[in-house]
Amino acid sequence: MSAKHFSPQDFNEAAFRAEVREFVATHLDPATRHKVQNGLYLSKHDYVNWQQALHRRGWFGATWPSAAGGKEWSVLQEHAFLQECAIGAAPMLIPYGVNMVGPVLYTFGNAEQKRRWLPGILTSETWWCQGYSEPNAGSDLASIVTGAVRDGDHYVVNGTKLWTTEAHWADMMHCLVRTERTARKQEGITFLLIDMKTPGITVEPIVTLDGVHHTNQVFFDNVRVPVENVVGKEGDGWKLAKFLLSRERSFIADTGNKLRMIAQMRESVRAYSPALSDPARAVLAERLATLEADLVALVELERGYLQEWVAGHDDGIGASVLKVRGSELLQRMSEFWRESLGPYGACYDPAERNGGDGLSSPHPWIQAAAINYQYLYGRCWSVFGGANEIQRNIIAANLLRG
Repeated sequence: MSAKHFSPQDFNEAAFRAEVREFVATHLDPATRHKVQNGLYLSKHDYVNWQQALHRRGWFGATWPSAAGGKEWSVLQEHAFLQECAIGAAPMLIPYGVNMVGPVLYTFGNAEQKRRWLPGILTSETWWCQGYSEPNAGSDLASIVTGAVRDGDHYVVNGTKLWTTEAHWADMMHCLVRTERTARKQEGITFLLIDMKTPGITVEPIVTLDGVHHTNQVFFDNVRVPVENVVGKEGDGWKLAKFLLSRERSFIADTGNKLRMIAQMRESVRAYSPALSDPARAVLAERLATLEADLVALVELERGYLQEWVAGHDDGIGASVLKVRGSELLQRMSEFWRESLGPYGACYDPAERNGGDGLSSPHPWIQAAAINYQYLYGRCWSVFGGANEIQRNIIAANLLRG
């Protein structure tokens, strides 16, 4: 059965999952699969190549409306698809185009903006980054100060954006800028599309705790952006930002990758445990069983939340609960995995991860490089997408209001 038969009304989840598994097994570049399975560095080409394979199948941007080039998949269908792709060791879909600015454009953009930008997102020919956070505006996003002043047919942008993931790969940025100073900081914010080749833009790399260049600080020095690149109206930025962030957090539990990871952890523990004493093996087995039980609970929690959301019964805190539980479980899993390696768990050299053979290597320190990357990079999951402390405040405020 082809994907076009899977409408939200007649979605057969088991058949669809089987189709996705078969597609991933036969169309994912084996070299890319090896990298994902073994925690090796993924290039922009790895991501683009996979996304373009999905586009040829009609599965990239499939949640979009048919008028925008999509297939109108349901949330549950999208969830099944993402989970099976992750279990099959496919790269994550980079969200800044297809899941973030794309939906903003087809929902709030004008006809010319849709014509100009949507096709390039679907083909992955235009690569996007997100300009939201600033040095003093992270979880409190409304505190942004990067300004855009109207000058004829252009805005002149000055300021800086921080933690801008993959800005060094990007052709375009969807950016929040302040176009007016108001008493209420959520007002006066505008959603602007910026060509990253525009004079006055400087991208400075930020090497994170894992020793890898994922993210950047972007500086704007009198950058001139056409007025026609405003999405919605001037001052609509906060409304569009909330719409975008609600989509970002829908699948933030990332259960597919955790299911693949737990399977690899079982194999790793099986390989290393014979060298341990019986009590040590028992402790490892108990800890691993606890993590597996917690992951099963998270998978069911995620499914229940999505079903409630589809039914229109979102309680306002489901995504926050998933964010906290998912990120903390990932950190516990990676911490256990590195500890299970014994002395090798202290080994980490980013160069080994980028140039070694990963988990397939016979050298334990190479394996440790891949596992420790997961451990170190996993620290950021409780920060991005809204820090866990902020998510707990949202949960508490919602519950206390009754």
